[in-house]
Amino acid sequence: MTLAPVAEAAIIIGAEVDDWRAAVRLAGRALSDSGSTLPGYADEMVRMIEQYGPYVVIAPGLALAHARPGPDVLSDGLAIVTLATPVSFGHPHNDPVRVVLGLAIKSSDGHLESVAALANIFNGSTAIADLAAAESPAEVIEIMQGKT
Repeated sequence: MTLAPVAEAAIIIGAEVDDWRAAVRLAGRALSDSGSTLPGYADEMVRMIEQYGPYVVIAPGLALAHARPGPDVLSDGLAIVTLATPVSFGHPHNDPVRVVLGLAIKSSDGHLESVAALANIFNGSTAIADLAAAESPAEVIEIMQGKT
């Protein structure tokens, strides 16, 4: 299983946001800025959470925002946003969130593979805390590649 490479344009460190919607929209903007999606994808990610609840908060401090493959997805991509102040998504166990990943995948099969690859990065490691403390895009990329 492989994960789409993370472009520096898709990394935002130490963002200040008012709420989870702003955090997810920021991840969507990073995906758009990196060329993976059209700007409307951010609204789709927010709509999914509004419709289905905080299921995207997959571990303590970590949200994996995404929407279904569709016309707003130009290519597979991953955005990483770290927050200066954690925000609540309304998850009963994993709030507050310090790291928001934005995932855009062109195909349904690729979506499942990418989620599994991400799970491997965050399963039983310090990756969430390491990302939250990262001070540069290069450091974020190293963490995501398992080099720290």
